Amino acid sequence: MTDPPWEPPLAGTDVEHLVGTLERLRATFRWKADGLDVEQLRTRAVPTSELTVGGLLKHLAVCEDDVFCWRMAGRPPVTFLSVPEEDVARWQFTVDPDETADQVYGLWEAAVGRSRVRLRELVADGGLDQPGHLEFGDTRPTVRRHLHDMIEEYGRHTGHMDLLREAIDGRVGEDPPTDWPMLPPDAPVA
Repeated sequence: MTDPPWEPPLAGTDVEHLVGTLERLRATFRWKADGLDVEQLRTRAVPTSELTVGGLLKHLAVCEDDVFCWRMAGRPPVTFLSVPEEDVARWQFTVDPDETADQVYGLWEAAVGRSRVRLRELVADGGLDQPGHLEFGDTRPTVRRHLHDMIEEYGRHTGHMDLLREAIDGRVGEDPPTDWPMLPPDAPVA
């Protein structure tokens, strides 16, 4: 049996393990969100939380562009810039009445595609230990640090997704089934 494409290598380089870990989290997150209609994407399935599946898809689209475009590479964060600045905090956690399920899934898929391209470029042009673009005083965190932060972000929200999806329709599981279609292909770089 061949491992699914999102499975990290059993033996590989540091880059292969880190990227593999992120890809497995992305795949699990997206599989948990898969196949829902727009009303299910808006459902507040856990009574004590405002989180929704659609809101998490949009939030992680913003995070993908923020981390891989802006923090790592100093390029405009596409998703963030597509929303009026005063509305980003609300927008990224809400599926608006005029949005469709395809639009919400598409936002996340496009951001992931851009992130994959950016990370490949950064690894090829200097590796994980090069400084990223974002500065904290006199310090510029490395690409490696930003990659670890993104893995943490997905870990946190994949856990949320477990609870939300189970409450919506009972879907449970740790990883997507091996025959589940892989994540979206790389998106054109904007």
